[in-house]
Formats: sequence, structure tokens, C-alpha cells
Amino acid sequence: MSGEETLTGRVWECQPLGQASQAVSRPTLGIFKHEAVAVDPVHKTLYMTEDAGDGRFYRFVCSSTDWPALADRPALKDGKLQVLRIRGLADDVYPPAGFDVHQAHAVEWVDVRSPTVAQSTVRALLGSKAPGTVFKGGEGLWYFNGIVYFSTKTDNRIWALDPALQSLQVIYDFETAVPEQHVLQGVDNLTVSSRGDVLVAEDGGNMELCVILPDGRVKVLLRLMGQNGSELTGPAFSPDGRRLYVNSQRGGRGGKGGLGITFEVTLPA
Repeated sequence: MSGEETLTGRVWECQPLGQASQAVSRPTLGIFKHEAVAVDPVHKTLYMTEDAGDGRFYRFVCSSTDWPALADRPALKDGKLQVLRIRGLADDVYPPAGFDVHQAHAVEWVDVRSPTVAQSTVRALLGSKAPGTVFKGGEGLWYFNGIVYFSTKTDNRIWALDPALQSLQVIYDFETAVPEQHVLQGVDNLTVSSRGDVLVAEDGGNMELCVILPDGRVKVLLRLMGQNGSELTGPAFSPDGRRLYVNSQRGGRGGKGGLGITFEVTLPA
């Protein structure tokens, strides 16, 4: 699934195996600056981030006919598009100073207003009545072992949503992190290892791929040298977990800008 990062962006479902078929637009997933999509197969729900300063965090709940009990995947044609609101906050509000996002807070889901219209337009029309909590610059997103992880770049935070408990909290915050954990800045794409390590790629910064361990510690896994003016994107593991891939989006040879470079890291057994 590939999202269009424009104000009228949609999500397109693409054939990953190289077969000759056209990508299919999935407008049911909303019209906004799509950054990432993650699938929760347990609750038959898709989650989405929006790369906008006044963006929202979305979910698409498939109907029972869209994702039947014995089906491997949804049709993505029928369901409910909603935005997250942290309980205790009004709509169209960014968590204020004094609201401790590092503690788990209950969340609720509000139906998107005019889901077939660009959400930037809807927010402009509704103002403070636009539903949902504000998340500034939604980026990477991943589902692992019952938890949905996502990043917001403007405030340099990594969030963890528990769909079973319907709770949300920040697991990394650059502003409040202890000095030795200030290695992670410019949070962007992320993925999760089979052991539950959250790998976060930096957009800018010093081009590092960092790891948030299950105990909360942050470590640098690797740094790309000679890639000034680029950013790390798309960290992903091979199915067997033995190889890790990461891209320098505008990387080139000899430190010069280029069309991008993909790196492979062979991991120990």
C-alpha cells in the first residue's frame, strides 16, 4: 500500500510480486496527506498517519462484509473512517503543557466528517469543531504484537497505541529524554524487530538508525556517512529477520546528491 503525500492524497494498493496489474485507488481510506499505513489483522483495522502540522491519526474499521471471518485480507471498499481523540481533550487540540503524554491515556474514535473531501479543507471549514486530537507531522507507523507504533516529527515523539485497551502513550520524547538518549532526533520511518525493538530512521539529523529497546533505552544501530542532505527511509527486515534494509532517499556516491541508495545489513543469527 502506497500513500500519496499531497492534500488530496489517497492510498493505492499495489501488486508487490511484479505481476502486470495496475495499482488500485482506495478512497475509503480518506483524502489527506497520507504518510504510512499499518494493518491490525486481529481487529481488522487499518491505521494511518497524516504528514501535516494540524494532522490527525486515523483508523479504518472494515465492515464484516469487507473483511469476512475466513478471508485473508479486506476488500477496502466498505467500513468506517475515524480519527483518534485522547479522552479529556477537546477536538482540534494538541496535547498542552502539563498533559502528561508519557502516561497511558484512554482514547476514543470519532467518525471523520465528510470522508470523501480533503481533510485539510474540512478542518479549514470546521475550525475548532474539526474532530480528533492534533498530531503534528505524522510519519512512520508499524503494527507489532498487538501494539501500533507511530512517530510525529514536529515534536520528535514515538507513540504506542494499544487497540485492545484503547490507550495511547509516548514511549520516546526527545524534549524530555535524558541526555544520553538525545541520539535520536528527526524521527521518521520506523519498523519493529521480531524481539520488539523499535527501529527509527532519522530525517536529517546525523543520518542514524536508532533502536528503542523494550526496556526504553535508546541506542544507535548505524550511521550513514557521506550522505549529507539526504534522509533515512523505509527500514525493513527480510522475512527471516536476518537482513535489514534501509535507504538513503537522496543518496549518491561520494557525498553528492543522487537518486537514492539502498543498503543491506546482515545481522547475526
